[in-house]
Amino acid sequence: MAKEIWDALAMKRALTRITYEIIEQNKGTDNLVLIGIKTRGVYLAKRIHDRIQKLEDVDVPVDELDITLYRDDRHDASLKQDPVINSNKISVDINDKKVILIDDVIYTGRTIRAAMDALMDDGRPSSIKVAVLVDRGHRELPIRADFVGKNIPTAADEQVAVNMVEKDGRDSVELKSLPK
Repeated sequence: MAKEIWDALAMKRALTRITYEIIEQNKGTDNLVLIGIKTRGVYLAKRIHDRIQKLEDVDVPVDELDITLYRDDRHDASLKQDPVINSNKISVDINDKKVILIDDVIYTGRTIRAAMDALMDDGRPSSIKVAVLVDRGHRELPIRADFVGKNIPTAADEQVAVNMVEKDGRDSVELKSLPK
């Protein structure tokens, strides 16, 4: 069973607020690079890019990052098949740049840790900040998001599902109960 937490308008407002916070905390857009974590983080990064372009009339570099090779659960014996490996190299120069790493949901922190490892293999940014649409808690690593659309406390048997028009045909955030 799924309970809708946010509709499309609420998501749009949260992304607009996150965009303003990114611009404000970075004192503009100089040396800013947006990197979306596949899959939904990429769509969010592009939306933030578009809002920055409208607000500041600046075309901030945006790219996507596949962290499959950097996951610490990649060699888990319970996985039935090898993961599909896509290119994990980004085409944007991140050296001495302020990188905003963007994802849909932050949970244990392991995805963000893997993404930071992948970024450091590509270059040496001056800083890395994290933007997420939803923070659901339950961290296993000492990682936090710098920009958060909404904190949604969850139980261990719940899942936050971010639906996006580009992938799912609609924009919403849902809280789902996992089967027991």
